[in-house]
Amino acid sequence: MTDKRKIGIMGGTFDPVHIGHLVTAEAVRIQYGLEKVLFVPAGNPPHKQGSNVTLAMHRYIMTVMATYSNPYFFVSPIELERSGPSYTIDTVQEFIKQYGDNTELYFITGADAIQDLPTWEKIDHLLNMCHFIAATRPGCISRLDDVIRHFGHLGRKRIHRLATPELEISSTDIRERVKGGRSIKYIVPESVESYIIKEKLYI
Repeated sequence: MTDKRKIGIMGGTFDPVHIGHLVTAEAVRIQYGLEKVLFVPAGNPPHKQGSNVTLAMHRYIMTVMATYSNPYFFVSPIELERSGPSYTIDTVQEFIKQYGDNTELYFITGADAIQDLPTWEKIDHLLNMCHFIAATRPGCISRLDDVIRHFGHLGRKRIHRLATPELEISSTDIRERVKGGRSIKYIVPESVESYIIKEKLYI
């Protein structure tokens, strides 16, 4: 029997994509021996209903620009092409169809997002379909342990933690910096910084 393919899924709003996303994805790719990492900008994120999310086209273009130089990073428009709320389980099911059953999927996200996992759509089914890699920082460990315990054996089998370099970066902070006229240099890739300035985003 051949070894299963291992593919990462980096889901997020990416409003905007930043260095923290890239560093985390690369760390997981190396640690778990992933063939590739698919960045999936959320189309209509259900957890951000009512919030002012930047147009999907802008978020997609910035993510393509940010990942282009890494030969293992790719961007999928799968959630942008789907109408209605973007549920992770629908995305994972679609990737299983695309890549076949002989594929292990690894969904990469921050430990803070993992804390909300019990509220995700059809989460028990989703945990049976893919692994979750939580990029951890000090202060998140105990809450992550609580989530793993919540799911019992399935949680211990499918939710993994990976300590990532200390990058206290958030998309919210970047948007506030732009609005306040402060520099975002070296927090986002240079191409993304140029795009934000050219398109007058977040001002």
